[in-house]
Amino acid sequence: MNTDNEILNLLPARLKELRRAQGLSLDAVAKLSGVSRSMVSQIERGESSPTIATLWNLTRALEVDFAGLLDEGATVDHVEVLRSAQTPSIENRGEGCRIRILSPPEDAGKHELYDLRFIKGGKVLSEAHTRGTREHLTVIEGSLRVVSGSAAEDVLAGDTARYQADVTHSIEARDGPARALLVVQNA
Repeated sequence: MNTDNEILNLLPARLKELRRAQGLSLDAVAKLSGVSRSMVSQIERGESSPTIATLWNLTRALEVDFAGLLDEGATVDHVEVLRSAQTPSIENRGEGCRIRILSPPEDAGKHELYDLRFIKGGKVLSEAHTRGTREHLTVIEGSLRVVSGSAAEDVLAGDTARYQADVTHSIEARDGPARALLVVQNA
């Protein structure tokens, strides 16, 4: 990228491409970024050049790397791979349970994905998360006992449990080893 004209020609298309790839409307981007809907539309049509502050707000709303926005090789057709050996894990959040963090760091506190591996008797006990938080647990192998507040259910391989996580809750492998995927959906 060598000239100002090249940047100004690429920027509108890249912003529009990224917005559409995420399924966001102009209104949604405006709300997320604090940039008016009409300004977002004008920028996407190439009728207005954004200030650095406006561009920063748009890239934050679209969760895109600021520098990568104008990379000539950048495209929404991209597969990011997190190799098993590089996957961060949480070792101190349960007994007999290994928790691997599968979601990107920028999703923390919004929409989180975890791989849970239990030994027999392994358990994760969680205090209440923020109000409105829900968890979705899909058992891949074995069976797990899920307790949310005063409700309890046994969840078998292939089953998915959905429950409130804004109360004390737990997941336990009572009958043997188990593996599950956990999605934490924060309100």
